[in-house]
Amino acid sequence: MKKIILLILLILTTGFDSQNDHAYGVGEWFKFRIHYGFVNAGYATLEVKEATIDNKKVFHVVGKGYTTGVSKFFFKVVDVYESYIDKESGNPYQFVRNINEGGYTKNQEGFFNQSSNRVTVKDYKRKTEKTFVVPKNTQDILSTFYYLRNYPTIDKIKPGESIEIDMFFDDETTKFKLKFVGRQDITTKFGVVPSMVFKPLVQSGRVFKEKESLTVWVSDDQNRLPLRIKADLAVGSLKADLDAFKGLKGPFKIKK
Repeated sequence: MKKIILLILLILTTGFDSQNDHAYGVGEWFKFRIHYGFVNAGYATLEVKEATIDNKKVFHVVGKGYTTGVSKFFFKVVDVYESYIDKESGNPYQFVRNINEGGYTKNQEGFFNQSSNRVTVKDYKRKTEKTFVVPKNTQDILSTFYYLRNYPTIDKIKPGESIEIDMFFDDETTKFKLKFVGRQDITTKFGVVPSMVFKPLVQSGRVFKEKESLTVWVSDDQNRLPLRIKADLAVGSLKADLDAFKGLKGPFKIKK
């Protein structure tokens, strides 16, 4: 369950638009309901704020995830992820990871030096500090997905094509890869919404049925807002559905 909740939190911000204009802005907020069938497993929220780093205004993105109801008695999750992102380049200055997942805890901050392609991670739980060499334009967890929301030429992507980006997580850089499936109208609590469908490629094993067990639906409008995430598990499926939102950059496109 820990890995599933984490993957959903990682994907919730995934959307796409042109780099010419941000698909998001200060004040954007949305909430997801994570559920297994009719049982609520938890909620996740993402909010875009503003902060100042080195006398420069930057985006301060805050993601929170937590289990609720019966789920929190079986596996309590209280996660906080933060990222400070340059408004022009989309590259991160700093990230925060403060999590408690069933007793598994981490309390870290990372500081990027984009000019030297390095990131310094301070682990406050272990009282350690390490510096890692990373590829150019490497992103952290949250900045990855906000960067992808402004990915260039996404409107020209064809079914079967994929997008890759370097992401630093857990003291290593990995390739985050999304495959575009196509377009589909889906029914949400807000009505029928045109969407773009993507499959993040994940490692198969005892949790997921296969490599492409995750599916993401993103609004096919200016906002590129995540609408739904479905994770096919060894038994049943876990879903996250958009539950509330405010502060979008553009109109939310609904057919019915």
